[in-house]
Amino acid sequence: MHNPVQGLKAAAWQFLDRNAVAFAKLSDAIFYFGELGMQEHRSARLMCDLLTTHGFQVDRSPSGIKTGFVARYGTGEPVVAIHTEYDANPGNSQRSGVAEPSEIVPGAPGHCEGHNVNAACMVSAALALRHVMAQYNLPGEIRIFGAPAEEQLISRPYFVRDGYFDDVDVALHPHVLDEFKSDYGVIQSAAISVDFDFIGRAAHAAVAPWDARDALDAVVLMDIGLAQFREHLQPGLSMHRVVTNGGEQPNVVPARAGAWWYFRGPTADAVRALFGRAQEIAEGAALMAGCTAVSSRRAAAWPVLLNRTMAEAIQRNVEAVGMPVWEEAEHAFARRLQCAAEKPETGLRLRVTPLSGPARQLAASNDCGDVSWKVPMGRVWFPANVPHLPFHHWSAGAALATSIAHRGGLAGAKALAGAAIDYLCDRDLLAATVEAFARDIDGARYEPLIALDQMPPNTLNATLMDRYRGQMERFYPIDIPVFT
Repeated sequence: MHNPVQGLKAAAWQFLDRNAVAFAKLSDAIFYFGELGMQEHRSARLMCDLLTTHGFQVDRSPSGIKTGFVARYGTGEPVVAIHTEYDANPGNSQRSGVAEPSEIVPGAPGHCEGHNVNAACMVSAALALRHVMAQYNLPGEIRIFGAPAEEQLISRPYFVRDGYFDDVDVALHPHVLDEFKSDYGVIQSAAISVDFDFIGRAAHAAVAPWDARDALDAVVLMDIGLAQFREHLQPGLSMHRVVTNGGEQPNVVPARAGAWWYFRGPTADAVRALFGRAQEIAEGAALMAGCTAVSSRRAAAWPVLLNRTMAEAIQRNVEAVGMPVWEEAEHAFARRLQCAAEKPETGLRLRVTPLSGPARQLAASNDCGDVSWKVPMGRVWFPANVPHLPFHHWSAGAALATSIAHRGGLAGAKALAGAAIDYLCDRDLLAATVEAFARDIDGARYEPLIALDQMPPNTLNATLMDRYRGQMERFYPIDIPVFT
């Protein structure tokens, strides 16, 4: 018997197959833009232009975030959201297709995880869904969220806080990996990102240091205090930092100094408590140095909770699509890259990873966690990078504008579109998902970890991006992706 849902999926996958070149051009353009969080202006513009051209209503600057967007197509219920990130990282410029450290622009930002492919996966799946919904007059709404600055955990907590997910039924998140699968459970940690600034008094460091109140001393004392506190951390808690201001020159005792800390934990409550203890230690450090301490949250995110019913639905689509059939040249490049990164030389994965779980909770965080406690959420992990390579390392950027990323990302877009079609068409599946979500959260009440009146940091990374953008522009692709 003919299954009408399978016919819809076949139409979506045919759309994606015939637009494989456009997919690759979109993914590669965002790779070469290499834009840092909150500065993804060209990346966002390209995606918004494509969505607008294909009939989406696009809201730029949701929650006041200038490089974010919300795009809508369709009317009625259910509302199926797809959201993902597209930011790069500082200091990770890497030529694609080169199996050794090789910067495109020395010192410049670059993609070293695969958020460029995330974006292409999301937008291409959205265009395929729009094509199918228009052709077959499907009710419901597809809502696409462009989520800047995931590496700084910024945008999606604002979107959730400000009501953009209040009427969403389910949410899907595509993310790059070296595997093709879904999973479920509490998979990533909560986090709070905080600036600690200390204010003291300057003086000549040689002539009259007794007249000073050294703000850098306070930074160092806080560091020592938290280092000692690490012995007493419960399992699953962690923290790490960079010094953001250590003074200007050695012969002037700095009147201002600061550090940027991340605090992570398995639950929102645990990370709140850890942050509270860090504030006490900062006050103690300031007291010892004769300074004043001021803390301000940059961002904060709940742990990521993935719904089992959604994972099972996604996995069925993953298995229907199947792992890309890699060419020997792709395996050979993967092995060279693994060798250069001093990792096992296994090449690319040959098969879909079976569904298992619940997943082990990772120490890493993702700001989509807030979405996952508001509405049921599932993740499509798609195979657009090479096994064993650590994210945020030069090697993880070397395959991101090659056929490995193109094939793996296109497979991810097919699974993503297929799962969205299931939720548009199957009300029983939707009801089962909502019931499972109620069990998952077990009465937990979502409250934002960011302040209700906090404004997004639109100037974040602007100075660093401006330093390199002119040099990076020479490598921007000329061809604009065209989907038909």
